[in-house]
Amino acid sequence: MFPNPILVASGTFGYAKEMEAVVDLSRLGGIVPKTVTLAPRPGNKPPRTVETASGMLNSIGLDNDGIDEFLRTKLPYLRTLGVPIILSIAAKNVEECPIFGEKLADVDGLTAVELNVSCPNVSGGVDFATDPILCERIVSELRKNLRLPIIVKLSPNVANIGIIAKSAESGGANYIAAINTCFGLSVDWRNRKPRLGNGFGGLSGPAIKPIALRCVRQIYGAVKIPIIGIGGIETIDDAMEFFVTGASAVQVGTANFYNPTATMKILDALPDALRELGANSVDEIVGTLQL
Repeated sequence: MFPNPILVASGTFGYAKEMEAVVDLSRLGGIVPKTVTLAPRPGNKPPRTVETASGMLNSIGLDNDGIDEFLRTKLPYLRTLGVPIILSIAAKNVEECPIFGEKLADVDGLTAVELNVSCPNVSGGVDFATDPILCERIVSELRKNLRLPIIVKLSPNVANIGIIAKSAESGGANYIAAINTCFGLSVDWRNRKPRLGNGFGGLSGPAIKPIALRCVRQIYGAVKIPIIGIGGIETIDDAMEFFVTGASAVQVGTANFYNPTATMKILDALPDALRELGANSVDEIVGTLQL
């Protein structure tokens, strides 16, 4: 489905046009634009981001103009790029999923849909990723009217992510994306207030890479569908760690903010890294970690 395994993550790359001056978009394995919801959302009150040790805490709250506006104003540009476009969507309840499926059933220019069941920055948004029964149901409801491949993006904030991944697979997922951000809090102790306007937020960046790798390995042993690794990826070493752990592709996220050419550097270095392991393709090294 992807021409190469280096993609960019939702919420960190805008709608791609913002990055065209610094990134050769045509080289990317796929672009996941900012998550959209059925109806427009204003997002959470500011401040919405705060820097943390080796990472970033955000509480954007899925600020977007809604699916209809995305299809009208954003997708026409994205479909001109000649790379796979994976639409990230978030439903506020199970009943919205068939509606999403209907709206996207005959849309040209999309390669897949990434179902965000794990955003910690909206009320109830993470619930779909913590309950295996509910996770399977929401995926199956989206599948009813949608022929496109479905990627289910999971939360690390669970006791056993393998069980949740298996439920997504049972519901009709074609890929698992892991992980979304980790639930966190940053505090201004002098004012005795949280630094984010919404209080809690989602932690991303290098700080969460060990958690993401652990989750990918647990998922790899639980499902038969491919995994897309996300979490703290900036360099070729980061990407290779995810591949040998069990991911067939990766998404670069927070690194896009402070090193927007990270994807290009990873792509440049990938052939040599594979040759170092005596491999000709990423497929040959996926899941070869020896525990």
